[in-house]
Amino acid sequence: MNTKGLNGAEALLHVLRGMGVETIFASPGSEWAPVWEALAKSGGTGEYPEYISFRHEETVIAAATGYYKATDKLPGVIIHTTVGALHATMALRAALHERVPMVVFAGESIAFGEDDSPDPGAQWLRLLTDMGGAAPLVERCVKWTFGLNTAALLPATIHRACQLAMAEPAGPVFVSVPMEMQFATMKHDAPPGVYVQPSTPDPAAMDAIAERLIAAKRPVIVTEGVGRSVAAVASLVALAERLGAPVLEGRNPSFMNFPHGHPLYGGLCDTAQLKAYLNDADLVFLADAVIPWHPPSALPGPNTSMVMLGDAPLYPQVPYLGLRADLVVQANVAQSLPMINERVNKKIDAGARAAMVKEWGAKHEQARAAWRDRAQSAGKVGVIDTAWVANELNAVLPANAIVVDETITHRYDLYRGLEAMQPGSYFEAAYGGLGMGLGYALGVKYAARNRPVITTIGDGSFNYNPVVASFGACQEHGLPALILVMNNSGYLSQKGGIPKYYPDGAAVRSRNFPGTTITPSPNYAALPLAFEGVGERVVKPGDLRPALLRGLEAIGAGKLALIDIVLAEVNPKK
Repeated sequence: MNTKGLNGAEALLHVLRGMGVETIFASPGSEWAPVWEALAKSGGTGEYPEYISFRHEETVIAAATGYYKATDKLPGVIIHTTVGALHATMALRAALHERVPMVVFAGESIAFGEDDSPDPGAQWLRLLTDMGGAAPLVERCVKWTFGLNTAALLPATIHRACQLAMAEPAGPVFVSVPMEMQFATMKHDAPPGVYVQPSTPDPAAMDAIAERLIAAKRPVIVTEGVGRSVAAVASLVALAERLGAPVLEGRNPSFMNFPHGHPLYGGLCDTAQLKAYLNDADLVFLADAVIPWHPPSALPGPNTSMVMLGDAPLYPQVPYLGLRADLVVQANVAQSLPMINERVNKKIDAGARAAMVKEWGAKHEQARAAWRDRAQSAGKVGVIDTAWVANELNAVLPANAIVVDETITHRYDLYRGLEAMQPGSYFEAAYGGLGMGLGYALGVKYAARNRPVITTIGDGSFNYNPVVASFGACQEHGLPALILVMNNSGYLSQKGGIPKYYPDGAAVRSRNFPGTTITPSPNYAALPLAFEGVGERVVKPGDLRPALLRGLEAIGAGKLALIDIVLAEVNPKK
């Protein structure tokens, strides 16, 4: 790539575009003037990536994550020096754990006005610089970091950063770019714009997996991340049908990994449910999934073998896994599943496991019927329940809708109840930390402007989000989303630990649960009005569906919409 003679900012933009980066997600910062000048000079010709600002570092990393999940395209990210890096770290940690690639740049100063380059300003010496720069501050939350120490390395470093981000297992990388180097004239070209080609799964390893699956009489499949590829989901469906194996999703599915209406869908994992499915299982196949039972030593039994497949099956970012597996294969799941299917299909005829499919299908339908009964019953009481929310969403969601979820205690109800959703239409936004749901939704909407985006978010999660920055970006960039606040006026997950550990304790006896309330409950519905949006508060179950329809109509007209859905309070008044 030709970068010789360009200044550092132009080279940065040129290399990113040459590596296929179409969008730079940014938050404000004073050190990127050369980049802004280069963008202004280009006049939106497509020479450089599109630049879009999201007003807050946590929001911008979340938006880049949502964008990648919806497109599989590498995003660039620009943030503000060490302070911006610190704002961004929680969302970067989530991206690392979810294997979401992005190239993140933070500016800094290394000369403090003492050399011949343009003076960055006195604020750098006093307020904006830390020992070692920004890169060391985030190194445990990203895949790779580097602080540029000479302008000569700038083009090749950006090229390398893109390659490293996308190489399996993918993840965020971080480059600190001194402002002085953005002005400097580049003396070298960047390497050619090529990526490392993913390795082809080892045929012998695929043979080994297939042989175990074929030999198993009662296999069970568990996944959390197959849904990152819609094609991989189709392959998993074909494999499950041929094996007659039920498919369960792990405790924290980041995607919709299996059609919820399929007779082999076993639902979300909890330990009690897993025991029911694993009672007679002779093999568990973990396909892109962390061990779903807890503690790790609890299951499976000694007579059940376990096979693990994933591009990072040992999850090196996790300190403890408690792994007890008979076969562990590191390989791209989307590439591996068709190879496994080919081998299985040669040994098991279509329809040979029809009796098992029928058996699991009956169990599936029994669970769905119980769920529907619960959802319908929930609509007949005076207080809205999350099962009723899921029921009403099923009734009104357009076929092309995308749901972004940042709930905690309501997640299982909502996810179980979204029967109509298909792979590629659901993204989980909570991965160990809260405050990213609105940013996720923005990134997904930016990637899929013609599809309605609905965000389900707990009131506790909502309070962690940079709401003003997110709503402002919705308004500025024309990214309307329907936000459903699950409002129980508190933190149910926090309260749940007290009776669990102290069932007869003082808190339970006095009904005093310190720190678990969000009261008085704010007028959440008023917030979108400041951004030319609409909002309403719903208290009665019968009023929810009309409100959802109005919300969908509003975002169809290009407006931000929020519905404050009032649930039973965490701590009812005495």
